[in-house]
Amino acid sequence: MVNIFCIRPRGFNIGNDVIYQGTLGFLQRAFGSQVNVISLPATSRYESQSKAGLTPRTIHEINRYGHGVVVGGGNLYENGELEVDPGALDALQVPLLLFSLGWGRIYDRRYELVPRTDAMSRDTVRLLDDRASYSLARDESTADHLRSLGCTKVRVGGCPTLFLDHVLSRIPTFDEAPEVLVSVRTPELMNIPLPDQARVRADTLTMLDLLRSRGYRDIKMLAHDHRDLPFAASFNGMEYLYTDDAFTYLGWLRSCRLSIGYRLHAALPCLSFGSPAISISYDERATSLLDTIGFGAWDINMITNRDVGEQLSDRLDRLDELPRLRQEARPLWLAQEQTMTDAFSNFARDASALAPEIETPCLQGAHA
Repeated sequence: MVNIFCIRPRGFNIGNDVIYQGTLGFLQRAFGSQVNVISLPATSRYESQSKAGLTPRTIHEINRYGHGVVVGGGNLYENGELEVDPGALDALQVPLLLFSLGWGRIYDRRYELVPRTDAMSRDTVRLLDDRASYSLARDESTADHLRSLGCTKVRVGGCPTLFLDHVLSRIPTFDEAPEVLVSVRTPELMNIPLPDQARVRADTLTMLDLLRSRGYRDIKMLAHDHRDLPFAASFNGMEYLYTDDAFTYLGWLRSCRLSIGYRLHAALPCLSFGSPAISISYDERATSLLDTIGFGAWDINMITNRDVGEQLSDRLDRLDELPRLRQEARPLWLAQEQTMTDAFSNFARDASALAPEIETPCLQGAHA
């Protein structure tokens, strides 16, 4: 068996677990059944355990019995939540794949895009690129940022959640799922100007009124993070859903008639399934990824579009355009899927060379 370590974000957001399921799909396609995946947190910040990231303890263990390490996916360049020890990284003895990592700027109080204060340092980014065997950025803005720092290995691969249709048979359906799921985020946790934090509640109320006026009756809020529960509970009379199980969460998205909201990893799985979705973005991380997958024009940027209700009304009027938009974006998706497939195929070849008794299955190209 090949042992692959996956260093990934955990935190509180169910979106991290959804990304992990998409990543596992590519890993399992590359290695077949001949792989043990050992998942560790990117940071010990949210864990009671101290084993996390690319640190001396972790890399010592990887070198003892691992055959490769995947870092990602997630926006680890942006939030600096990957612990990296330069000396330990230099001692890593197995192939390293940086997979679907994202970086993006946020809007400051002058409504200008600026880096986050907790973004990964330039030196650390360059160290990772130097040591990596393969590097896939999640979106074009991330790739541009890495190249501006002198990183030479980066390619744009997109997000693995766009290809969760590969595991559709494992995702449940719920007959009593709500008609509409509204993905919320606590305004205080959104990196947006303070006046716009105050807008989020008003915009959400406008959204609910608009949906009701269009005939939707069974509407529930969807919390992706337990820290969003007080905000969801503050809407008198509104029911809300929360789970820390990725497949239950994906089943809700698969089964609803419409998904709307401030969470990127509600929109992307829906696009994968062919379910109607409307995204509301507020930072470069989201807008760049949606541009990268060909859905930038469908996105509602709440910072540059001040009337979210008007924009949402427009998207509701044009929901029947989504199948066509999805078909037009399909060539982009297939190219990104092939980039991921190729990277994992090469990574599997390199990792399996450390365990010569393993025969790595020959990967087929991206599915049509």
